[in-house]
Amino acid sequence: MKKVKGIKKYARQLIKSLDINEVPAAIEQLNAIAGLMDKDKNLRTLLTSPLFKKEEKQKAVLFLAKKVNMSEKTTKFLDYLAASGVIIALSAIISAMQAIYFEMKQKAKAVVSAASEISGDNRQKLAEALKKVTGKDIEVSFLIDPSLLGGVSIRVGSTLYDSSIKGQLGLLRDKLIKG
Repeated sequence: MKKVKGIKKYARQLIKSLDINEVPAAIEQLNAIAGLMDKDKNLRTLLTSPLFKKEEKQKAVLFLAKKVNMSEKTTKFLDYLAASGVIIALSAIISAMQAIYFEMKQKAKAVVSAASEISGDNRQKLAEALKKVTGKDIEVSFLIDPSLLGGVSIRVGSTLYDSSIKGQLGLLRDKLIKG
């Protein structure tokens, strides 16, 4: 896979063409296309290979746009990505769009992993604590990861807060190895 430069530039380009309230729908629509590309190798080849003509790629994009009920602006953007050969980086562009959108809305996404289910009351307290720490509205996703053994691991953007037993054992192992 070739390395695509300017991922954030492409993400900003679409966000600038949309109303701020249209961005989540565009992200969802592009995620649907990225998912289809991941599942279907032939579709991925059609959209990314230089062996296919621009018109063939455009027909495929229009077909997909109808299937996922894509807006006109998002369809044009996807067509542009396919024509310019950077659609291979669609997942990275979507991630960049999400980060830019959250920054614009003063929001952050947190992924909380725990060894067992977290009760509704504790989920609310955790979301409020994360809002205080980050100073942003937090969109929280909860995952169950039995390998943590106990405690929680929280990822907000690129920051990791790890109070899990697995994480603490890893730190202890590192200290013992260093001496």
